Amino acid sequence: MNQNQKPNYTFALIVVFIVCFLIGFVTTMNNSMIPFCSKAFNLTAQEGQYVNSAFYGAYLLAIPFSFLMSKIGYKGTLVLGLAVVGAGFVINALGIKTAIAAGINVYAVFLGTMCLVAMGVVMLQNVANPYVMVLGSPEKGAFRMTLSQALNSVATTVAPLFITQIIIAGKTPAPEYVPGPYLGLGIFTIIVCVVLVLLKLPKIDEGKQAEEAGEHRTYKSSVFKYPHVWLGALGIFAYMGVEIGVPSMLKYRFELLPEYANTDVSDVVTGFLAFYWGGMMVGRFIGAGILTKFEPRRLLTTCLIAGAACILLSLIFSNSMLGIWCMLAAGLFHSVMWPLIFNLGLQELGPHTKAASGVINTGVIGAAILMPLMGAIVDMTGVIIAMCVLFVFYAYIIWFCNFGSKIGLSK
Repeated sequence: MNQNQKPNYTFALIVVFIVCFLIGFVTTMNNSMIPFCSKAFNLTAQEGQYVNSAFYGAYLLAIPFSFLMSKIGYKGTLVLGLAVVGAGFVINALGIKTAIAAGINVYAVFLGTMCLVAMGVVMLQNVANPYVMVLGSPEKGAFRMTLSQALNSVATTVAPLFITQIIIAGKTPAPEYVPGPYLGLGIFTIIVCVVLVLLKLPKIDEGKQAEEAGEHRTYKSSVFKYPHVWLGALGIFAYMGVEIGVPSMLKYRFELLPEYANTDVSDVVTGFLAFYWGGMMVGRFIGAGILTKFEPRRLLTTCLIAGAACILLSLIFSNSMLGIWCMLAAGLFHSVMWPLIFNLGLQELGPHTKAASGVINTGVIGAAILMPLMGAIVDMTGVIIAMCVLFVFYAYIIWFCNFGSKIGLSK
């Protein structure tokens, strides 16, 4: 290849975009199962959120997995992540069938196997974000990441429909309806894994790539010495409270409406979740276009303020469907937050990019910690107070966007 000729990363980007779709589908499917599990296992609001704890708790392994990625590379981590996700789904299906037959705690088996699935998702998440960043010019990194998350959002829109139409359609919530679809997902993921083994993906040397781009800088000895990386991880921690907090609170928010008082709203909520995730999908496609002309920090700040305004309006109109639609509309503005927070946390890291992805991904445990906390607040004081906690998350991300993300960067 001519030394001056820029490498073509189109194929590699397509592969990563497919992985982003799978990540979004699995993650949202997990969250969409909360109303179903709550009814099937007669859970409190706090217990229902253990689905999130089991899944997002796996992100504690994000840093060890990032160092593994430094050893086996992007492709090796993609293959391993897909294999673990596929195996997790298969074990989930077989484990639930065994638990039902043996009369043991099916919910515990479900949570344990979903934690295994989540470990694979963590590996895939670790790869997807930095790989998208380095597959092209640095100045277009935020655009590529937002586009990848737009495809992720297509999956998050489809997943609630999958739950509604395949797992719980017209059925009384019960564990025996879960194994079939999960087994199918496991087999599909394993097939994708096998195909990926046969494909050739480019190897990336981030330090060399930065030098070729004319960025001659000295890097610190460790990723742990970059403050904006740690603050970015805390930004993702807070963002998970926002992104997952809205759909997780929707069931209890519906119960405030007079027309839904003393009724089971599980099926209704799952259907409405498609509007929230659909708003995120639309917002990410729009955001990818806007980022070709506007600075990422300005767009992120605007969306944070707009998202907070939607939650405020939802609280003001607490006894009206208008309040529900305002809550769902927040998804449109949440859409670009993940890729932009992540992008700001990965700035100017060169050879530390892989490790930094693991550090920032650790922030996803916010969903495992904050969701049971919000569920406990619902049990003690009601959903209104729990939703007010969201404003704390918005405030921190605004600070990180405009101040924290600049700490430690070269002047």
